[in-house]
Amino acid sequence: MNIREAKEQMKQAVNIYLKKDKYGNYRIPVQRQRPIFLIGAPGIGKTAVVEQIAKELDIGLVSYSMTHHTRQSALGLPFITKKQYKDKTFDISEYTMSEIIASVYEVMRQSGKEEGILFLDEINCVSETLAPSMLQFLQYKTFGRHQVPEGWVIVTAGNPQEFNRSVREFDVVTLDRLKVLNVEPAYPVWRDYAINRGVHKAILTYLDVKKKDFYLIETTVDGRNYVTARGWEDLSDAMYLNEECGYPVDEILIGQFLCNKRIVRDFAAYYDLYMKYRQDYAVQDILSGDSDKQIRNRAKKAPFDERLSLMGLLLEAMQHEIDDQVETDDALRALFPVLKEIKTQLTEKSAQEALSDMMVRTKETLEKQQAANALSREEKNNCQFIIMALENDLHELKRRNIEDSAQAFAYIKDGFDKQVGQLREQIKNISGQLHHLFAFVDKTFGDGNEMLILVTELTVNYNCAKFISRNGCEDYYKFNKKFMLHERNAQLMQELEKLEAEPQ
Repeated sequence: MNIREAKEQMKQAVNIYLKKDKYGNYRIPVQRQRPIFLIGAPGIGKTAVVEQIAKELDIGLVSYSMTHHTRQSALGLPFITKKQYKDKTFDISEYTMSEIIASVYEVMRQSGKEEGILFLDEINCVSETLAPSMLQFLQYKTFGRHQVPEGWVIVTAGNPQEFNRSVREFDVVTLDRLKVLNVEPAYPVWRDYAINRGVHKAILTYLDVKKKDFYLIETTVDGRNYVTARGWEDLSDAMYLNEECGYPVDEILIGQFLCNKRIVRDFAAYYDLYMKYRQDYAVQDILSGDSDKQIRNRAKKAPFDERLSLMGLLLEAMQHEIDDQVETDDALRALFPVLKEIKTQLTEKSAQEALSDMMVRTKETLEKQQAANALSREEKNNCQFIIMALENDLHELKRRNIEDSAQAFAYIKDGFDKQVGQLREQIKNISGQLHHLFAFVDKTFGDGNEMLILVTELTVNYNCAKFISRNGCEDYYKFNKKFMLHERNAQLMQELEKLEAEPQ
């Protein structure tokens, strides 16, 4: 199965394990809750999907790599205590609580979440001294004499033997106590994730042409060569920052993330060409509606890989603006009910007190969610935006010596309204760019593959779909329906509209 299918299977299993009867007991007893064993090649996103599941289910998450643990750290340290049996007292050995289980209790204490996922990576690479204890753990959910708290589902992961010399093959007795999910790398599935993750368009357009270069692990006379999904994603982050700082993106940089000389060389050459197209085609002129006939003619006559690169460049330029707009829009929508609540408090306390109290509450919420490792990037951004807005308002009220509640809230509201006004201007600008983008593709390529790529990318990308759902785009609706994607996308749009209608 691919990583998307594995994620769905894991999510269903966690949901089932957390189901309770009318008395509050788990319907599948802890001893019969088989730990999930996700096995697949390195770098395909095993850890990432576990994090996503915890966030989506709003439960806690504790992660450990078992390769770092000795018997003592996993099971606890021994100490001598005294116990009396009938009329005799004996010295006996006890064990301190396992570091792993202690971490679960600490997350519960800090976050207030009583249920979660205990994720143990590299489970089949445990040390020789720890290996005998793993069977007891997998069956009874105990390390030493301490049990994993009820409500915490165990998910494990590991690599097949061909990828890691330290792997210990599980025997049938052990495997019979696990839910085993074998995962294979699949570029189409990763691409959907990468689009929403914001992976550099140069990487995606390169891999669209050379899909075989997405994932490769082989042994040659020169040693082990490997290229993984993790490598491409980490390379993307480095590329963005190198471009921002004016540093080169060359074979030296690329080779730090991709360990295959041919792929490094090919992608470096493609990236240089990609950046040349960015300059030659004057992407910003196209988005502003100022592209000339010469550019359209060149694009029309260009080979397929060049047209694909051009579409990537145009979508990349739009993506940055749409991501920024949606992030600001989400943050302002989260801030609005906070300001409404502050307004209701002004009859009982001053504006400065109300702002301070709300700021403290928001920080506490952020800290609890972070402690549970169950905070999405969007939720974190919204919380930080609210805290920053409240801090700025509080600072300005003190600086301007505004103490009257009505006057103070009028000042706060005026600042919020200005941000909303700026957001509307941004929406107008992006909508205009989208119109020019569709017009350019239509005039240059008609309703060929390039238009299909444009509509599909805007549909698959979560932020683009959210922007269009909120603000509309007649060009998108027209070609979406033309390509018969309208019905397939209707459900997505309906779900987005439901999310918008729900109270923040």
